[in-house]
Amino acid sequence: MVFAVGFGGLLLAGTEPVEASAEAGAAVASASGGAIYYAIAATMGIASMSAAYAVGKIGAAVMGAAAEKPEIMGKAIAFVGLGEGIALFGFLVSLFLIFRI
Repeated sequence: MVFAVGFGGLLLAGTEPVEASAEAGAAVASASGGAIYYAIAATMGIASMSAAYAVGKIGAAVMGAAAEKPEIMGKAIAFVGLGEGIALFGFLVSLFLIFRI
């Protein structure tokens, strides 16, 4: 995730901020030459892959623990939601990149 945010920052280093308007999408594309879209794609891609990896590992561990002690299932499943938070944070960062916040 840190790599995705840093990569997005590198791509945006030489661009000027664009004021919010009705045609913000067209202004962003012309201001950065399309590099912003590579940063957004990298941010979402890396965040989604990281979240999928985390949910897979945590979900397998939770199911293994629940097989041995079923009463901990409710407490342990919350950790799967923490893995999903990585994808939500990546989506939020990509929205920040789109709107130049």
